[in-house]
Amino acid sequence: MRKFIFSFLVMLPVLSFTLSVYSLAAESSSEQTITTDNHTASEETEGKEIREKLQAKKLECKDLTDGSYAVLGEYFMGQAIGNTQRHAAMNQMMISMMGEKGEEQMHIVMGKRLSGCDASAQVPSNGAGFMPMMWMMGGGGNPMMGYGGWGNTMGGWGGFGILSWLFMIIFWVLIILGAVALVRYLARSGQQSKEDKTPLDILKERYARGEINKKEFEEKKKDLS
Repeated sequence: MRKFIFSFLVMLPVLSFTLSVYSLAAESSSEQTITTDNHTASEETEGKEIREKLQAKKLECKDLTDGSYAVLGEYFMGQAIGNTQRHAAMNQMMISMMGEKGEEQMHIVMGKRLSGCDASAQVPSNGAGFMPMMWMMGGGGNPMMGYGGWGNTMGGWGGFGILSWLFMIIFWVLIILGAVALVRYLARSGQQSKEDKTPLDILKERYARGEINKKEFEEKKKDLS
């Protein structure tokens, strides 16, 4: 039981972070607090053009630079999230956690993996927290996308909507199970501690709570000794 509680407490921050990432991606596009990022939209458009040229065989992987892969990554990420405002917000989260260079490197990795040019591109060490997102986008070494399969894979799911709900359900189930396990553990510990008490200890507790007066306490104490 103690091992279960310890494991639960260790995993809780990880689950919280993962849930926050997917929840952000699934927020309603009507949210007014996020301003459209024209730079992000421009990169998505540029990435789309490069992808179309790759599909049309007008470009080959060997022709692409890190800058090309970065905008490809922006395009793929924008398609997965489904909204430029939310995409911009996700980029800001990545920058706050990884720095601008780390955020750019993550997009380069996405571009290489999801374009099929380099399925073994390594994720930066400080980007491990975004691996679940990479996996769902097809970055696990076997891209779901290929060329042109994006719409079939993600389009019918409404972006991260279903996945976000799935993670939310799993998260709260684990919270409830952990709470139940903790209550049971504390209850058993309390019961065990009561069993370890001597009659004199119980008598002292009753006296301390005012259930018996001093005269009764002394009389019962004599009876026990």
